[in-house]
Amino acid sequence: MEHAGNHDHSSSVRLRSPTAERIFAEVPGVETSSAGVNPDADNPISGDQLEWADVVFVFDESQRRKLQRGFASSLRGKRVVNLAIADEYEFMDPELIHLLWQRVPRSVSVLSGVRPDADS
Repeated sequence: MEHAGNHDHSSSVRLRSPTAERIFAEVPGVETSSAGVNPDADNPISGDQLEWADVVFVFDESQRRKLQRGFASSLRGKRVVNLAIADEYEFMDPELIHLLWQRVPRSVSVLSGVRPDADS
């Protein structure tokens, strides 16, 4: 079972992580969790969440740096993948979903043969 943690710190939109969590949680064999890297996030990240994740996804380089500064020991031995997706999408935006399906499966083996529903 692979665990993918998605971490979004945006103070304005905060919709990339919940979208990723929603679409990949429906895939058999995948467990997801999302949290923010800023202390004022609705659901701030914890060391336990990072230790649980097999792969940690961030949406930009700033998020990766914040995680490294605050949780270096919890990230030891973890793959941290920068998806490079701008914070400009609404929740479940079709373009965001397309980008997520394009970028995330490269890093999560259980997703390699999975394709989103035609309706997505």
